[in-house]
Amino acid sequence: MEDIRVLFVDDEVDFLETLIKRMKKRHVDASSASSGAKAIELVRERSFDVIVLDVRMPDMDGIQVLRTIKTITPLSEVIMLTGHACLEAAREGMSLGAFDYLMKPVNIDELLYKLQDACKKKRLQEEKIRQLDQTMSSCKMAS
Repeated sequence: MEDIRVLFVDDEVDFLETLIKRMKKRHVDASSASSGAKAIELVRERSFDVIVLDVRMPDMDGIQVLRTIKTITPLSEVIMLTGHACLEAAREGMSLGAFDYLMKPVNIDELLYKLQDACKKKRLQEEKIRQLDQTMSSCKMAS
């Protein structure tokens, strides 16, 4: 799974550090951001396959961050992390293009499965775009 680039975004620093350690033990290329603003900054600087995004954060909520991320990098998949009280926000995130949502506390095996699934979807979309670009280039050359 080292070829999956994941950004974890959560304002709970202890949770974030533990999650990053657990992911790295499982050979995930994991980065972290402890705020929505930092996440957006990282997304502008680097490419991520999947962003795991907490719904509730003090600076920007997860929905605001999701909207911004999808304008910067529409093909990156976003998995929303939510507590019981934030289920409605997770549903809203899904309507705005999030891949899926998981409840806190998150089961690591379930998270890994979702990361793989989300990355697979992103790479299929990228491959379709590459094929379409090649087809369009061939058509232009034939004209």
